Amino acid sequence: MTGTAAPHRQDPETSPAPPSSVRSTQPTGHGARTRVAVTALLLAALAAVVAGTLRAGDDHSAPGRLLAGYAVAWTLFAAAVWTVRKVPARAATALVLTGSAVIALAGLTTQPRTSTDMYRYAWDGRVQAAGISPYAYPPAAPRLTRLRDDWLFPPREACKGWGIARPGNGLCARINRPTVPTIYPPLAEGWYLAVHAVSPPDSRHKPLQIGGAVLAFGTTAALLRVLRRRGDPRQAPARAALWAWCPAVALEAVNNAHIDTLGVLFTVLALGTAAAGTRRGALLGAAIAVKVLPVLALPGALAGQRGPARVLRVVTGSVAAVALAYLPYVVASGAKVLGYLPGYLREEGYDTGHVRRFALLRLLLPDAAAGATAAVLLALIGLAVWWRGDPARPWRGALLLTGTALLLFSPSYPWYSLLVVAFVAMDGRWEWLTVTLAGTTLYLGDRLLPGFPLQAWAYGTAAIVIAAGACLRSSKARRFLRHAQEGARGEGAEGSAGGRRAGAPGRRGGVHHGTGRSDVPDRPRR
Repeated sequence: MTGTAAPHRQDPETSPAPPSSVRSTQPTGHGARTRVAVTALLLAALAAVVAGTLRAGDDHSAPGRLLAGYAVAWTLFAAAVWTVRKVPARAATALVLTGSAVIALAGLTTQPRTSTDMYRYAWDGRVQAAGISPYAYPPAAPRLTRLRDDWLFPPREACKGWGIARPGNGLCARINRPTVPTIYPPLAEGWYLAVHAVSPPDSRHKPLQIGGAVLAFGTTAALLRVLRRRGDPRQAPARAALWAWCPAVALEAVNNAHIDTLGVLFTVLALGTAAAGTRRGALLGAAIAVKVLPVLALPGALAGQRGPARVLRVVTGSVAAVALAYLPYVVASGAKVLGYLPGYLREEGYDTGHVRRFALLRLLLPDAAAGATAAVLLALIGLAVWWRGDPARPWRGALLLTGTALLLFSPSYPWYSLLVVAFVAMDGRWEWLTVTLAGTTLYLGDRLLPGFPLQAWAYGTAAIVIAAGACLRSSKARRFLRHAQEGARGEGAEGSAGGRRAGAPGRRGGVHHGTGRSDVPDRPRR
């Protein structure tokens, strides 16, 4: 594969039927203006619902109201994506960018509502600005007392409310797990330091939320650029809208300011490169150095690359980027750079002693076998993606592997699936968005339905929807190929008939077909 952009190849699963069988559905004039107006109204309603939902309360005091608001927001989102499909490309692009900005602003209207992770981000940035490694000490360590303030560590009389941790010794903290060191990889820590460095004093949660909005909007712009260069330019705005307007982006990337968004941006840029080489590997390595989850995109990034040299360039670029990101922190903290990661894996049920994951596999297998089975399945899918994947669409294999991993591990954190939302935007397989819905439903609904097997139901429903979507797309692909073959046969028949008509002899002096002679007289009619 050369360094030039790969030519666009029509996808029978997502492309329209051949021109001979359909007419253009792009509206013009009054119809186009109507669709633009309807889409704009839907986006305004979506932004209002997002803002209103965030003001309804947090996930402890008002989980039911949050779920209801999310349901309305997702309905409006689906309607807006449906209507923008037939808006002219230039107007659709403007709507996508404007809508992305407006919905992000809606996410800025309140402090975080469903996650306290952002407070750890703010603390890690403050610690680094003081010249201390974030991996060296937990927030509750006496060594860091001088860095505490009343925002992240409220006084004892204010030690109440949502998201307040009480680690002991009379200490109160908005930071979750204040007695353990940070868990985040080095490029994430670099982002926290950068945001802290440009933040005005006492600006609290707003700088990180604004940073999340900038990253979300930047990902929208990156998706538009990648889809125009390497996908179908006509579908680029509607595809990018699947990320730009998704309620999960406004709620998790902006309001909760989850660092996953930075990893998503690096991953989109990596898979959007024209060739599988060192540049793609370095960008993917940067994503892994933000959050480990983008490592699941590596087989997709290598799709169809069977030459050792090409594979080595991508892998070497990824490893080098991760190593360079970790180097200064390793020098400062040594083996402590792993932070709380081992403890987190035990806490979240990824070991064999306390299983809280693998909900779908545990319906069929013993708990002790679920983790190993998930690892084997993912390894086989990864090999298939690498060996049989489409190099022109590396995001397709990345979506399959990442989405399947979330189905198998069934986490209760919806922000993990922000990467899936971006891959859905690149590939157009909207049914994988149900993975995000499953995580949100589990995260909020678990408190409403104690004792109900919501984890299995939520991810099981997502798996059924995804399987149904795959069947429908397979049927559509078969119809597409059948129409294409019929159209080719029809054009061939017309061409042959036209040729015979063009070369047919006149009644006098023509060429007699089959003999090549021009002096054969016409036979008399009887």
